[in-house]
Amino acid sequence: MRILGLLLLGGVCAAQSAGAPSSASATAPASSAAPAAEVKLVTIPAGTKIPLELKQAISTKTAREGDPVYAETAFPFVLNDRVMIPAHTYVQGKIMHTQRGGHVKGRAELLVHFTSLIYPNGYTVMLGGNIENAPGAEHSSMKDQEGTIRQDSDAGRKAKEAAGGAATGAVIGGVTNGGKGAGIGAGAGGVAGLAIAMLSRGADIRMEPGTSLEMEIQREISLDSNRIKAAAN
Repeated sequence: MRILGLLLLGGVCAAQSAGAPSSASATAPASSAAPAAEVKLVTIPAGTKIPLELKQAISTKTAREGDPVYAETAFPFVLNDRVMIPAHTYVQGKIMHTQRGGHVKGRAELLVHFTSLIYPNGYTVMLGGNIENAPGAEHSSMKDQEGTIRQDSDAGRKAKEAAGGAATGAVIGGVTNGGKGAGIGAGAGGVAGLAIAMLSRGADIRMEPGTSLEMEIQREISLDSNRIKAAAN
């Protein structure tokens, strides 16, 4: 009987072993993670020019070095049949130098450097850019290759003011004291007109929101093609 009981117990254990799933087979295979999208870089070469529109007013009367500058791409920039920078991409920069017009000499100047692109989907890229041309800034021109905007000379306006003062003085002097008075009045009026012209500052540079600018990329920019494709859609 004892031997029979041992045989029965061994059979029960063997049956339980055969029926129980192995830990390896019971464990469900872990789901494999989706492979990350391969990063494909595309490049915008140095020297590329991109049209922008200014988003805020800037004036050398109130601007300070370090003030932020905000602009926006006016049109999609396409390179090799691919939209590299869609329209309405934000461009951020800062004022590097500002100078008001002088009383006697020196014209107003403004230097802006652009530092980053912010795509509509939030993709942000650092860049180095400056103003190559400012067709929307009236009565100004580019001073140097660094991108400094300089107000046009207003020496003619000041000379006109001095001449106007001389003419006014001559009329007043002529009415009161005849020919001699006209000469004296012209001299006095000319001095007064010149003094007014010298006391007045040269014109400031002022650019309104929507002013057209042209940015030049100063160094090559590498972009993630997947992210710019998503931004363009």
